[in-house]
Amino acid sequence: MGPQSTYTIVGLMSGTSGDGLDIACCDFHKNETWDFKINKAATIPFPSKIEHSLKDAHLLDAAELEGLDLEFGEWMGHTCAEFCHKFKLRPMAIASHGHTVFHRPEIKLTKQIGNGYSLSEASGLPVINDFRKLDVFLGGQGAPLVPIGDAQLFSEFDFALNLGGIANISMDSNGKRIAFDTCPFNLLFNYFSMKLGKPFDNGGTFAKSGHVIPEVLETLGRLPFYKQRGAKSLARENITKDYLPILNQADHSPQNILATLSSHFANCIAEVVLKHNNATLTHQKLLVTGGGAYNTFYIQRLKSKIEAKVDIIIPEKQIIDFKEALVFAFLGLLRLRKENNCLASVTGASRDNCGGIVFGDFEIN
Repeated sequence: MGPQSTYTIVGLMSGTSGDGLDIACCDFHKNETWDFKINKAATIPFPSKIEHSLKDAHLLDAAELEGLDLEFGEWMGHTCAEFCHKFKLRPMAIASHGHTVFHRPEIKLTKQIGNGYSLSEASGLPVINDFRKLDVFLGGQGAPLVPIGDAQLFSEFDFALNLGGIANISMDSNGKRIAFDTCPFNLLFNYFSMKLGKPFDNGGTFAKSGHVIPEVLETLGRLPFYKQRGAKSLARENITKDYLPILNQADHSPQNILATLSSHFANCIAEVVLKHNNATLTHQKLLVTGGGAYNTFYIQRLKSKIEAKVDIIIPEKQIIDFKEALVFAFLGLLRLRKENNCLASVTGASRDNCGGIVFGDFEIN
């Protein structure tokens, strides 16, 4: 890639919450450090057919999954082209996370769909995707990938917490970046909100009306995932296998389950933050992004546990909603510059690496 210092990249994020496609067209400029600007961003709801297919993607046979891979990539490409045309944007490339169907790094398996060829052809732009597979091949978790963006784009914060379908956190520790999934989040909140006829628990209202179930809270805390140390990640398979059997076997109201989950998630994240808090500093900063940042009841629960040591910072709406799309645009940029975009200190891989497959030709001015 050429020696230019300013780049315009579109980042696409389809998270485990499954609520739509996040698109962010971002400018990046390199001085001594990286500066960024989100030019335009939007969340585009999935067409109903694609939405249902994505939710059931892990149940499809090989041929059906291949078809969905192509269909989803084409839809993302057309959607991105329309977005760029509407706002008169001229990005140099698209960087796409894709939609995770399987993620089992312990057997070196990870699958994100949204075919790069169909995405590139439908959008008319070069594409970088499939960011996780190299790291998994190198023995890593292939997740989380956002921490290098946290380190280089949000260095003023001591911790960066993303509350999406799954909660993950990133921080510096002993001179290196570490990060890991801490617990499920909106995947479970949304599941039990649906039982009350709503796609999500707006502001944590349902949870606030419920009561914590002590025995369920205790059982959740004993799950093997929380005993793991070092690089670790959660996937939809863990929710189905480990969490739902505990939560569904109890004859409790969804409100009480949501209250219990709020307490459990606050315990999980507070434990991590306080463990890595620098005891010599007061009022370190925790940046909170993702849909969970709007769950005011949960944020208050977490704040009550850490506010003596760490300040919770809720940023502007654009950063809350589109930080992950922004960071995937940045990961794509690092891939084009042939710079490492995945940290072994985070994933547990044998080395830092530069992941992502490039589709299409680049013309660098």
